[in-house]
Amino acid sequence: MLEPTKLYLLTATRVLALLRQNIITVEDYARSLLDRIDERDSIVKAWTYIDPQLVLSQARALDKIPHTQRGPLHGVGVAIKDAINTKDMPTEFGSPLYRGNRPGFDSSTVSILRSAGALIFGKTTTSEFTWTNSGPNTTNPHDPNRTPGGSSAGSAAAVADFQVPLSLGTQTGGSVIRPASYTGIFAMKPTYNAISPEGQKTCTITIDSFGFFARSIEDLQLVADVFALHDDGPLEDISLKEARVAFIKTPVWPRAGPGTIAAMEKAATILESHGVKVEQVSFPSEFSDIDALKRMHNVVANSDAQGAFLREYRMDKTKLAPEIRRLVENGSNYTRKERVQAVDRYASMRPIFDKIAANYSAVITPSVIDEAPLGLNDFGSAAFNWFWTGIHMPVINIPAFTGAHGMPIGISVVAGRFFDQHLLKACRVLSEPLMAEGGWKIEKPDSSARDTMTLAQSRFDGNSSL
Repeated sequence: MLEPTKLYLLTATRVLALLRQNIITVEDYARSLLDRIDERDSIVKAWTYIDPQLVLSQARALDKIPHTQRGPLHGVGVAIKDAINTKDMPTEFGSPLYRGNRPGFDSSTVSILRSAGALIFGKTTTSEFTWTNSGPNTTNPHDPNRTPGGSSAGSAAAVADFQVPLSLGTQTGGSVIRPASYTGIFAMKPTYNAISPEGQKTCTITIDSFGFFARSIEDLQLVADVFALHDDGPLEDISLKEARVAFIKTPVWPRAGPGTIAAMEKAATILESHGVKVEQVSFPSEFSDIDALKRMHNVVANSDAQGAFLREYRMDKTKLAPEIRRLVENGSNYTRKERVQAVDRYASMRPIFDKIAANYSAVITPSVIDEAPLGLNDFGSAAFNWFWTGIHMPVINIPAFTGAHGMPIGISVVAGRFFDQHLLKACRVLSEPLMAEGGWKIEKPDSSARDTMTLAQSRFDGNSSL
């Protein structure tokens, strides 16, 4: 018999299968997640707001919906980063300025999820306005002395700790991919603006992206389909023996730690052993000056952010973090010429990298400098993320490897703009040998959990009864 208390272990795909077959109810499932949160919240601290009675009320309402009217995410628990508006929960943006703020309306993404039948569970931690590189006291579920990364700290930690199977995040630099790597889960940052950011806090309108976390590629696919991500042509089948992958280390490579160096080497070895054609591809020489690239990015990001935070500055600057105050006060130090050149240079780079990506099944590049650092006062570096965010390309983190302290290390798989479904298909193929042989497993908390997963999978496969 499937233990109702262990339902929290299941991926969204598996939960949906059990719900469709009337083996469980949404309320059963919601109670299991709530129990898990109650057990672990004092350690992980992933949530800024959760109302168990609201969750159970929504779950009961979902159970009453006839099967023929249920959506593609019917009953699946989803956590929402507290930078994304929700009509029935506070949205505080990690800032004392918005303490108790209730916007009264859903963001576009949350509204779409509700229409798909998702069970919106609560709000997860973020740094102030997603801009600062520290803030919440959220811990890494695999070592509470280490950061989960940010700014989507709570969203990553909640999924990694089996508190929900899916969550939403946002990314300006590396706020989705970096915490996914640090906590050992999958995540996707789609093509810029392929999913509407309406109703989420935007720091830089020309760079910010939406993103989501899961514990399997299949679950990423579920969310991508709900948000109607599509390519403009038919998807071609990809096999390992026909795949051709570019490894691009980027000009940031000198900052790579031993864990990331080993992960990239191991990824190449594993893929080659399965017949994948792996090519080490150099960054275009005209873009290899890392100082110039970083300057370009900072001009664009800081100039945008100055305008994005002016409202809050005028509301009450004393309630803003010092770095946000300084940004508003000094952001205009860039000249008009610098801003025009930076925006135009970024724009000119995007089609060049689209062409590079078009020659391969996928591009592989580092997700992080190394495993999650010790301490909670710094989210770590987004050094390997901000460039791909800035050129608007879709990215998926595959959490296949481990560092010197047994913590997870991911790699980023990248495709050209608006090839999101192609990227998902490529990652489904590439991730199988990488996850099987890379060293990191998305672990189950104990042996009884493994038993539950086995039973659920058996029922899902139709091989036995529960």
